[in-house]
Amino acid sequence: MANESPIDEKVVDDRGPVIYDSDIPLEHLQKSRWERSWPTIACGAGLFSDGYIQGIIGPAITMLKMIYPDETAASPTFVNVGSIAFAGTVVGQLGFGYLSDHWSRKWSLLTSTIILIVFAILAAGSWGAGGAGDVAGLIAALSAYRFLVGIGIGGEYPAGSVACAESTGELKEGHRNRWFVMFTNFQIDFGFVVSALVAMILVLITGEEPAQLNTAWRVGLGLGAIPPLSLLYLRIKLQEPEEFNRETMKNAPTPWWLVIKFYGPRLAVVSLIWFIYDFSSYSFTLYSSSWIATLLGTDSPLWKSFGFSTVVNLFYLPGSLAGAFLSDIIGPKLCLAIFVFAQGVIGFLMAGLYPILSIPQNVGGFVVIFGVFLALGEVGPGNNIGLVASKTSATAIRGQYYGVAAAMGKIGAFVGTWVFPILQANAGGEDSISGGQAPVYLSSGLCMLSAFLAFFFLPHIGQDTITTEDIKFREYLEEHGWDTRQMGVKKGVVDEAVGRVLAAGAAG
Repeated sequence: MANESPIDEKVVDDRGPVIYDSDIPLEHLQKSRWERSWPTIACGAGLFSDGYIQGIIGPAITMLKMIYPDETAASPTFVNVGSIAFAGTVVGQLGFGYLSDHWSRKWSLLTSTIILIVFAILAAGSWGAGGAGDVAGLIAALSAYRFLVGIGIGGEYPAGSVACAESTGELKEGHRNRWFVMFTNFQIDFGFVVSALVAMILVLITGEEPAQLNTAWRVGLGLGAIPPLSLLYLRIKLQEPEEFNRETMKNAPTPWWLVIKFYGPRLAVVSLIWFIYDFSSYSFTLYSSSWIATLLGTDSPLWKSFGFSTVVNLFYLPGSLAGAFLSDIIGPKLCLAIFVFAQGVIGFLMAGLYPILSIPQNVGGFVVIFGVFLALGEVGPGNNIGLVASKTSATAIRGQYYGVAAAMGKIGAFVGTWVFPILQANAGGEDSISGGQAPVYLSSGLCMLSAFLAFFFLPHIGQDTITTEDIKFREYLEEHGWDTRQMGVKKGVVDEAVGRVLAAGAAG
């Protein structure tokens, strides 16, 4: 039996990391439950920083507008403060996508973690060269640091999420998708909730005078350094995922033309779905504080606006939690298609009822319907688009495949934050009924497009899709004359070490 084979033991060689024989299924490797689980946690949980850092900038912008109303209105740079991190994130996703495939999952992730810590702290301390009165310098510094912290966030996607997906292959079959979701998208959603809650608490503590809000927005941004700091030790202790050790091409030239022919069309579909999801999701989140403040009226205190934003963001969590289990039960493809379609239906309903929901006395009803709209988005594309991107390509190019798809998502987020104000302005202004309806109608229509793409163009994704994709990709490369013996970490060392274990077993 397989569990009696000497190859089931770890193969240790002083010239390389611990390697396992590639014939052994990942779930049968001799590891404790904690050894199988903690890499998934350490790799994925850093995406909490993405949710928090992207979420806290909305309240920070609202506070800066109150502190410096004339300067922010006149600044051409200020309009980019909310979205500039998306540009940095795209750079990080593409750059770290390449590094995670051709260098190391672990060290790419650790590098992005350090970038996150450093520039989250610097963003909180943004200051103009001319001192306290140099508001233009403050805005320029904040924009620069937000771009750089975005690069760190971008690294979390191809390095962290991909390593997380590969680590789930060692978990129990039937539970793998839920654990990936719990330590990737659920963490992003939790970050959004905490960011709105922190903003509300800080304003209640400091007060709403300009000098007091200056403390609140800085502390809010600075707290974004704590989540990556808390994971630093675990990430230092990480080893490369076993799937990466077996399938990497980092020691061989990548056959790019074969990769593009095999995965190009699929990547295009995944990228388009991710673009559409982030176009709506991040844009709604970024503007929800201002949106709710408008509905509450000018006399409402700022903390109440942030409190309602917290309630709205809370709807993400049950959606993501329920969707995590549904991804295992009905599969990521169906889960994505069904619930993004349902999200579109609720969106059209919300847009049609907006004349009633926009009345300040009905703000509670608006929050509930908008929350259901967001929750359905998490059950569908929110949870599953990252899962699809991480499991529909071979390990050898997964970081770059995932990085490109995620980058398209962030481009969608950037475009959305740029388009939404223009769309509202052309529809009559953000204070008008039509201005509030226009973004919702657009997003709901795009939900229907996503459902169509997912149902008809995404492949089936099972519990063992990562392993089967690696097998299919190897077979494709071999059919086209590419020598797959070049794949894997220190292949010669592994073969030699496995041979020694076999010989020892035979002698015994």
